[in-house]
Amino acid sequence: MPQLLATALVPWISNALIGLGLSGLAFGATVGAIALGASYLLLAGGAYLLSAAFAPSTSAPKPEDGKYNLKQSVPSLAYVLGRNKKAGDYAFLEEKKGTAHHVIVWAAHHIRGFNTHYLHDEKVTLTGTSVTTPKHFVLNENSKVRIDTRLGNNASTAYAALVSAFPSIWTANHRGDGLASVYLRVASVKAEDLQKVFPNHMPLHSAIGEGHDRLIDPRTGAAGYSENLAVFRYWHMTHPVGAKLKRSDMHDPDWARAAAVADQIVLNREDKPEPRYHGGFWFRANNDPVQVGRLMDQAAELVVYERADGKVGVHAGEYVEPDIRLTANDLISVGFDPNKRRASNVLAMRGRYTDPEKGFNTADAAIYGVPYPTDDERTKTVENQAVQRHNHISRMQKLAYIRANAPRVRILAHYEPARNVPYRRFVRIHCPPRLTETVIEIIGRPTLSLRNLTYEFEGIVVPANLYAFNAATEEGAPGANVLPVEREDVPAPDGFDVTIRQEDVGGGSTAAFAEASFAFQDETFQYELEWQKVSGGEVQTRLGVGGELTVRSMYLADGVAYRFSARTWSSGTASERTPDIIRTATADPVPPGVVTGVSAIGAAGQVTFHWTAPNSANYVGARLYLNSTNSMTGATLVAVEYGPPNVVDDRTVSAGAGTLYGFVVAINGSGTAAAPVPTGAITVT
Repeated sequence: MPQLLATALVPWISNALIGLGLSGLAFGATVGAIALGASYLLLAGGAYLLSAAFAPSTSAPKPEDGKYNLKQSVPSLAYVLGRNKKAGDYAFLEEKKGTAHHVIVWAAHHIRGFNTHYLHDEKVTLTGTSVTTPKHFVLNENSKVRIDTRLGNNASTAYAALVSAFPSIWTANHRGDGLASVYLRVASVKAEDLQKVFPNHMPLHSAIGEGHDRLIDPRTGAAGYSENLAVFRYWHMTHPVGAKLKRSDMHDPDWARAAAVADQIVLNREDKPEPRYHGGFWFRANNDPVQVGRLMDQAAELVVYERADGKVGVHAGEYVEPDIRLTANDLISVGFDPNKRRASNVLAMRGRYTDPEKGFNTADAAIYGVPYPTDDERTKTVENQAVQRHNHISRMQKLAYIRANAPRVRILAHYEPARNVPYRRFVRIHCPPRLTETVIEIIGRPTLSLRNLTYEFEGIVVPANLYAFNAATEEGAPGANVLPVEREDVPAPDGFDVTIRQEDVGGGSTAAFAEASFAFQDETFQYELEWQKVSGGEVQTRLGVGGELTVRSMYLADGVAYRFSARTWSSGTASERTPDIIRTATADPVPPGVVTGVSAIGAAGQVTFHWTAPNSANYVGARLYLNSTNSMTGATLVAVEYGPPNVVDDRTVSAGAGTLYGFVVAINGSGTAAAPVPTGAITVT
């Protein structure tokens, strides 16, 4: 663009930016902002300038803007630079046979990879594609959630399971070329397990991933993954969502130096090394490229400018000793503002950045300076979502503090000594008594007057150690991380036991039931008792009243063995079941009287028992035992003879030859036995 047009536009640019709320005195961000605005507009032309000034601007998303997966017909493409945690954009959502199928586009380009997946901010662990922790997503050893991913290859592959489930609407041709995506499958569960498996209902996916891995490094020309903010900016300047320039339009030596400065190692407050200007953020293709670029410029302390040869250069985020020195003979006029007004000075600088330790949410940094101890603190805030380290935002706070309180100058100089001023960030002015070998940081773009052959520019007075920073004394400590409370499962019942009890049901009859007891855990807990015959059959349950420590079953079949288990219910969510307890239902625990008149006669291969039943109303029969010794221990049950009470009874059973010993045991209807009565020795031939 001709220099005349450039000089005519620059003052208008500054005024337009100030009108949009970007004060020319907010030097922390504006050093890069105005120069960036100038370079963009000079490169794009006056027509774009006029339309963009009155168009609604769309800033880059905040970290919190990526909390939820977006559902809309045609979402704007998302670009992810560096490491970020974010949700995505729905490309597919359908249900079939009780399984919900989600396809979510995480980035509109190839990425380095996914580091960690989250479901409703719960960090999950994958075994293959199955979610295995947190455990509540696993029911009966089967994971109910599966996660598969694609990194965005130029020729990707379709999700096979999705093609299989929906062959008519999703085929092998639905590959999602160039799109980093996530395939989430969620299987349904029974209503009673819903709150346990999905306490937050349908899982909401987000992920920490390492974004664009095909960024060109201006130092090497090689493509790869980077967290270097200068590399981000170089990519943005040459991409269609940015300045739309060619690489041949860029002055690579400048950009290589900026990338090298961004990689320099600094020490944080813990004396640990970290890179000077690294970070990460994401934005959409429809975000204002000027604001997206400004975000990177501010974070990396970059000033983008147009060189004399028409290429786009950049001043790196470092102090460069001025090679231009203007003396009183070179200057026509000098405007000096000591900037000591209460309205313009600040006492402290606040900072807001993206903190990976806080789940990639916006966090407040330690305050730089000392706020005034009244309601009028006279503070300003530096906020940049591309910054992901506390030391980084602290250095930005100090720079913003220095610039906000620095004296201002307006210089009108002769053309010849100042002809290279537009291509410098720092110049030295020697014009005693106020400006004695003073370093000036240039603000905005110098204005050339061809009529008067002068250059006019504004600047601030800065120290030569502008970028010096002692983290041990200047960084301060950020607020403590708020650790998320880990979800606790409903605890299984404590002190669980089962007792068989009896109840009179009329007519002299009793029935058996089970009574489960529990130790106190919480007054809101409800306990559910489950029982089933050991031999199999219907599973029955009964839910107790909240706060009560006993639960009884319905009536049980007399003399039948049952297995019992229990679980806790709280707020619609159940615990795991307890191990089984085996109990036999006994409706009549009182044994009948013992049999009398017991005897036994042996014969060839058989034994005949004789006894008189007791006069007990609950007597129903007798069990007959044989043993090779005169002891019930090890005796074998050979028969059960049923009959009425108070009668003489007998029973013949087969037996092997030899001397045997018999026992007769009276039983009631529940099988409750009386004491055994021996028959004495029996000889069988």
